[in-house]
Amino acid sequence: MFAATIVLDQLSKVWALRTLRGGPVHRYAGDLFRLEYAENAGSFLSLGDRLPAAVRVAVFVVAVGAVLVALVIYGVVKPSLDQSTRIALLAIAAGGLSNWVDRVIRAGRVVDFMNLGLGSLRTGIFNIADLAIVFGGVWLFVHGLGEGRKAAAKTGP
Repeated sequence: MFAATIVLDQLSKVWALRTLRGGPVHRYAGDLFRLEYAENAGSFLSLGDRLPAAVRVAVFVVAVGAVLVALVIYGVVKPSLDQSTRIALLAIAAGGLSNWVDRVIRAGRVVDFMNLGLGSLRTGIFNIADLAIVFGGVWLFVHGLGEGRKAAAKTGP
């Protein structure tokens, strides 16, 4: 799953570069889903895209790279992790690593190309790596809620 996420994301970005860059926005399902090319020099919702280039490299390449390496090592070697948590952590790491690869090979920018919304209420433009990160985060949150409820049930009122 880890490698497949990275390969699928990178292939989809190559497709977006070749097919969508410089072209019109493609609208589907009554404009619920859009395909449009964008490059993001920042993080989530372009946060940090106006930072000086050296700061962006320090944060988004060096620091994020170190965190991703630590997350992968933790997700792989921590014996006490349950399988569900391990999958979620590695989904986050795979998405993060694929976006990190973009930053390294595309002058600090990440290729984005998907957008969802109704009318003026829209998501930011995202990619498959972002979906993996969100999936992992939601999975951890939901799993954590379930574990918290189990622990509360064991201790009683």
